[in-house]
Amino acid sequence: MHRVLGDRKAVVILLGPALLVYSLIMLVPMLWSVGYSFTKGNTIEGFSGNGVANFHRLFTDHAVRDALWFTLKYAVVVTVGQVVAGYLLALLYVFFLKRASALVRTLVFFPVVLPTVAVGLLFQKFFQVAPQTGPVNSLLNMVGLDSVDWFGSAGHAFWVLVVMDVWRSMGFYAVLLFAGLVDVPEEVLESARLDGASGLRLIRHIVLPMSFPVLMSSLIFSINGTLKVFDSVVALTNGGPGNGTTPLTLYMFQTSFTYSDYGYGSTVALLLTVVCLLVTLVVFRVSRRDLTES
Repeated sequence: MHRVLGDRKAVVILLGPALLVYSLIMLVPMLWSVGYSFTKGNTIEGFSGNGVANFHRLFTDHAVRDALWFTLKYAVVVTVGQVVAGYLLALLYVFFLKRASALVRTLVFFPVVLPTVAVGLLFQKFFQVAPQTGPVNSLLNMVGLDSVDWFGSAGHAFWVLVVMDVWRSMGFYAVLLFAGLVDVPEEVLESARLDGASGLRLIRHIVLPMSFPVLMSSLIFSINGTLKVFDSVVALTNGGPGNGTTPLTLYMFQTSFTYSDYGYGSTVALLLTVVCLLVTLVVFRVSRRDLTES
């Protein structure tokens, strides 16, 4: 292996095709989009340069501020929900269900493979108030509470969206974290039990520190996915009511393809890229510091 990695020709042959495909699919369109952010126009009228006008518009656009706030709020809440629910399920698989967890893991993982549109329609039916009362409002009526128009206000619609995405993806993070928990040496757990650690103390002082790397990987994976949420919002609320549940991705899509303002849409896309990069760097820095301290 050392001889292969030390041979520059071998490295070029092995990595060259992958780097070429990655450059053509990712880097070139990204740079092209950055170029569009300094232009105005569309494919019919043509494009012309407008300097930094799009960036000036970006910092004065209230719709961008609302979309950015929704994106960050959604990313934080859903990421915490996904990782915490996944970790609790993984603990259930490893320490309680053990070998009998295969069936439960399969059932919990099943929503991950469902189409997003199907899940969105399912939750619309669950929370609908008219023309037919959905199961959620029916339960509220049974306990003497009034029906709630879950999609009539941005606050209610946000929480329905959160519940849907956490339910849909927690099985994936449960399996991911389960793979990390099974690598915790049984000898370490037995030694901790002999020393009197059990229950929450065992999880807090032994299991959690030893599973911290895979936990941070799940966190980074989740935060990057939630910052770029698109299909879930389109399937469930389409950004409504009004623009109350419109993330940056949907605002970028509407700006570029509904209003044919490709230059400003590319500027919004650049903002989203910078946000994702900054959040990832912060998470990496925090994780490296915690690993060093531990």
